Amino acid sequence: MIGMRTGSEPVTARSALRMRLWLTLWGLAWAIFGTAAFAVVGRPGWAAACGVLWLVITVDLTMILRHRRQGPHYQPGRDIPPYRPPEHRLP
Repeated sequence: MIGMRTGSEPVTARSALRMRLWLTLWGLAWAIFGTAAFAVVGRPGWAAACGVLWLVITVDLTMILRHRRQGPHYQPGRDIPPYRPPEHRLP
């Protein structure tokens, strides 16, 4: 049922990509700071953990920017009726 239109979706629903972008940038700044700070004070384990987090955040940032660049996708209007859910029959 994922991706199916039920007719109860908000008309003005929008993606949270802008908020996710700013939170990711905030996390990226802290991950870079943590990696550098732990490397300077001689904590290689914590520096590596922050480095891995930095990598994960960078991948997430790349995906966010990709989705934002794609722009809005087609959404059916009010004149399009919702899809009927598939009828599941048990054997």
